[in-house]
Amino acid sequence: MTPVNAASRLSLVQVALALTAGVAHAASMAWPLSIEVPALGLLGLHPAQPVWWLQLLALGLLAGLLRNCQHWRPAALAGWLFATAWLTGTFWWTFVALHTYGGLPAVLAVLAVLALAALLALYYAAICGLFVALAPVNRAWAAIVFAALWLIAELARGVWLTGFGWGASGYAHVDGPLAGFAPWLGMYGLCLLSAWLAMTLAQLIRPAQACGTWRERAFGLPAVLLLLTLPAVYRMEQPDMSRSVGTVAVTLLQGNIPQDEKFETGTGVPQALQWYAAQLRDSRTSLVIAPETAIPVLPQQLPPGYWDALQQRFATGEQAALIGMPLGSYQEGYTNSAVGFKPGQALPWRYDKHHLVPFGEFIPPFFKWFTAMMNIPLGDFNRGGLRQPPFEWQGQRLSPNICYEDLFGEELGQRFIDPAQDPTIFVNISNLAWYGNSLAMDQHLQIARMRAKEFERPFVLATNTGLTAIVDHRGGIVAALARDTRAVLVGEVEGRTGVTPYGWWVARFGLWPFWLGALALVLLAVRRSLRKR
Repeated sequence: MTPVNAASRLSLVQVALALTAGVAHAASMAWPLSIEVPALGLLGLHPAQPVWWLQLLALGLLAGLLRNCQHWRPAALAGWLFATAWLTGTFWWTFVALHTYGGLPAVLAVLAVLALAALLALYYAAICGLFVALAPVNRAWAAIVFAALWLIAELARGVWLTGFGWGASGYAHVDGPLAGFAPWLGMYGLCLLSAWLAMTLAQLIRPAQACGTWRERAFGLPAVLLLLTLPAVYRMEQPDMSRSVGTVAVTLLQGNIPQDEKFETGTGVPQALQWYAAQLRDSRTSLVIAPETAIPVLPQQLPPGYWDALQQRFATGEQAALIGMPLGSYQEGYTNSAVGFKPGQALPWRYDKHHLVPFGEFIPPFFKWFTAMMNIPLGDFNRGGLRQPPFEWQGQRLSPNICYEDLFGEELGQRFIDPAQDPTIFVNISNLAWYGNSLAMDQHLQIARMRAKEFERPFVLATNTGLTAIVDHRGGIVAALARDTRAVLVGEVEGRTGVTPYGWWVARFGLWPFWLGALALVLLAVRRSLRKR
């Protein structure tokens, strides 16, 4: 093999390292060998935890592989292998929905998961190949360019083609030294910082002759230490970013209706209607919340008197309810919604889901052949507005989101444009039973914790099978239910007002500051690279 051909290939050892690093990167989002949280021990909950240092170690290993590549082709392959392993290890649980509940043959379900991961991994293959092609010699500049390229890949995956940013690298830093940057830069800012740290650390541990001048090495270590210690030293999560507007007592319902029975008229539907009706009737807190499609049928399909009894239950007194259920008709279309009941209200309040799930709530063009192979109630739902008015109750403005809508922090940020309508509490209602007893629950909890940190708002999560929880405005888990149990969680939630720096700028500019800043750095790197040739 000629030197040129050798330089354009990855060795078997490098392939193995890229795949291993990708698997470790997936594990860092929610470590499956979970540790007990003492505050939750009485509830029997052992949620998988994010591991920030493992994310840096895994991405640093990829960064080291890239710095040893002399050609863009092996770099692109290393990035693609890393990302394919990472993303497959992150959302492998989609296999359960496709095979166990969708009836797709196991081989086809595995191929579908791998195909989605491999397709999304192309973003990372492109930026890794471009990084090596640009050949930044200065080590400090190389770390900046890599961070900008990594941010572009994360943004593209999270935004383009409806976006699926599940398991983005920033979520590994819900806890740890970088978490203090969340109220300022948001999750994507943590993706940027972690990529810079990974490349800088990878270069610092390389042999001296491979790591540039002594000035570059002298700059790198203090910069790393400053970034890791600045949030604690400066106290970036200042308590005066938001202030309390009082507490509300809540009851969260977890019906644990089996997914394969949930929409069956002879089993799951009457079971759900009976259990949720009893809990809504017997609840004593000022607010009770039932999960996504807790009532699994349209209002006009309910047994006689059921809908009227719901309205009458909360028409008087000092209690209100938020309940997940589908709304609409064949003529006007259907929505995945939450309805709100409270005293003195002529008609139920409603929130219609805005960010729909591809293949679950709408079928992308040219894919009806694929969905026809599955036994899942799929359809094209109507999309709700991006900024819908909150549900106001007892001095709180409750802002619902359904299922994976809490994944899109830039969309939740749009609700902070008008101070008079700012949410004081975020409410997520979900049904993760589609994915079995998997890490999807733990990952979803970490997503909610990140949103809480970004906006300094509490999050309450009401789910069918778990994880039902109360998260405070600092991202701490106040209380939670054990997964796969039928239970009720009663607790208090402290609403907050005021806006974080991230909440302020993302509400007005969206993610454009990240896009423009990263693209400007990459274009500058391209210009410098061309000048050297």
